[in-house]
Amino acid sequence: MAQQHTTSLRLRFRYRFDHLVSGGTTALIGWLALACLAVVVPASAVLVWSDRSAPATLSGRLTAVWVSVGQTLKIGGAVGSPLYVLASVSLALVALLFVSTLVSLITTGINRRIMQLRRGHSTVLETRHTVVLGWSDQVFPVIGELVAANANQRRSAIAVLAPQDKVWMEEEISARLGDGGRTRIICRSGSTTDPAELRRVSPRTAKAVLVLPPTGDTGDAHVVKTLLALDAAVPGSDSGPGAKGEGEVVVVAAVRDSRNHLTARLAAGPTGHVLCVDEIVARLLVSTARQPGLSLVYSELLDFDGDEFYPVAPADLVGRAFGEALLSFATSSAVGLLHGGGSVTLNPDPGTAIGPADRIIVISRDDDTAVRADVAALVEETAIVTAVPVTARAERLLLLGWNRRAPLVIEQLDQHVGPGTTLDVVALGMDAATGGAPEVTAVRSRLDVSFHEGDITDPLALAKLDVPSYDGVIVIGETGPEDEDAPMASPAPVTDPQARADDRTLVALLHLRAIGDAAQRELALTTEMSDDGNRLLAPARGGADFIVSGRLISLLMTQISESPYLAEVFEELFRAEGHEFHLKPATDYVRAGSEVPFATAVESARRRGECAVGYRLRALSTTAPGHGVRINPDKRERVRFSGEDWLIVLAES
Repeated sequence: MAQQHTTSLRLRFRYRFDHLVSGGTTALIGWLALACLAVVVPASAVLVWSDRSAPATLSGRLTAVWVSVGQTLKIGGAVGSPLYVLASVSLALVALLFVSTLVSLITTGINRRIMQLRRGHSTVLETRHTVVLGWSDQVFPVIGELVAANANQRRSAIAVLAPQDKVWMEEEISARLGDGGRTRIICRSGSTTDPAELRRVSPRTAKAVLVLPPTGDTGDAHVVKTLLALDAAVPGSDSGPGAKGEGEVVVVAAVRDSRNHLTARLAAGPTGHVLCVDEIVARLLVSTARQPGLSLVYSELLDFDGDEFYPVAPADLVGRAFGEALLSFATSSAVGLLHGGGSVTLNPDPGTAIGPADRIIVISRDDDTAVRADVAALVEETAIVTAVPVTARAERLLLLGWNRRAPLVIEQLDQHVGPGTTLDVVALGMDAATGGAPEVTAVRSRLDVSFHEGDITDPLALAKLDVPSYDGVIVIGETGPEDEDAPMASPAPVTDPQARADDRTLVALLHLRAIGDAAQRELALTTEMSDDGNRLLAPARGGADFIVSGRLISLLMTQISESPYLAEVFEELFRAEGHEFHLKPATDYVRAGSEVPFATAVESARRRGECAVGYRLRALSTTAPGHGVRINPDKRERVRFSGEDWLIVLAES
């Protein structure tokens, strides 16, 4: 009961106080004045009466109390005639009012400025910085890669503009990425489609601008509007935001739907770079499904922590054949030529002459590790073999799940498989039963496609498929009809369909692992995911092939922002009729069991019109971190290949 009484008194006091505060400024000032006097006057009286030197008379002591109260409250406490005391107190109150008002104005101005800074509305005054427009899960790998790329720079900055709270963005970036090292990360709050707010991150003085696609499948319209706003925010350019000239700004954007790719390219201008997520992911899914381990190769090449593409001056190689350059770098791998006009040729004919304006594109650890060192003398001719041509055989392939990219995957498969190959598609809904798009139901030259309705997360449905009997299995993020991308003007769904698709993929992988364990065999799986965080949760063996669209596009965008010529390199790599990386049997190039310098494998590949850039050892395929993949090994290094190892070569598709 006592506790209830105490609580009741506390609530009554709070109620009275709330009522007092709600009475307005005048009432609040009056009550505060009374409360102050109720404390100061008795305390002053106690001080006077306890002072041994205080006046002996009552009037003297009352006068001393008045002086103490006046000094405490800063109203003077003057002693004299009533008129003199009244004038003194009035002047003190007027002075106190003006000083208080001045302090209040200064405090309000400072608070307003602090709040403006906290809201992220001030302008970034940086030059040669990188601007990131938009907020999604891709912002973290983008910033992380940019920090890694600028690790050797004395001073660098990244400015992020997004319609989010500035403090929240800073806390999220700090929690996910930690310290930015020498790179300062600056966040500003604002709409990326408003030219006035875009100017807060100073895109005119930036070295690169990255436009991230918003989360969800309907963000392409936002990317296009951002590109148009960027053009308006940087006036004086007749060629759009990507126009080049003195102090040129590299603009890199990404859209998801291939139907919106052309629109975004028009908005970016003739020199802006726009990546199409659907086309790139579909291309890599098919290439990796045909050549297990290829996803690891691209992850190594696109990550700033590993070996990367660099252009180097040819020096004494000018006028000589490109084939000679392949064995002219011991610790770097030549893969193409960057011509004087900015065009790129990957894997040129070995007899192509290197011009004085050309630069050799190499894969190297850093830009200062591409040092000339001729290793042609290390080639062991007796170990080089001539591969017997192999006719592509018919295969049985399985595609689990259906989304907007599925028709592109089927189209790509038809271009790469052997005649007579069959593809069974299993997914939910009418999209799977009808093929999802008219072009999918068309007769294919090499691929026979069959559609079956089924839930890929249902273990009974998967058990009926006899999954171990297939030569390859592709699992893609399955979305329902309500999740598919609508025209660009349509509103985005309330929940993220990519997250739901990843959830279904994780469940399917869990059941597929159980099927593989029961069959005591390793399934040839290639999996598509949107979030790299979900890949870490995936129940799969080490070194399994995952195409994580969010991280993949982030890596491509950051690479292009740092080296614009790479846009042509990647366009060639991900084009159906271009050159791409392959994993081919190592014994097609060198004798099995022979320990030879890697230069021997490079020479063997050169004679076939290919550029050898590394290898993968089967014995180490499940061992982290490389999973048997070695990119750009020292050509003087000796290696022994078995019949199950692969050579990584750049060759025509």
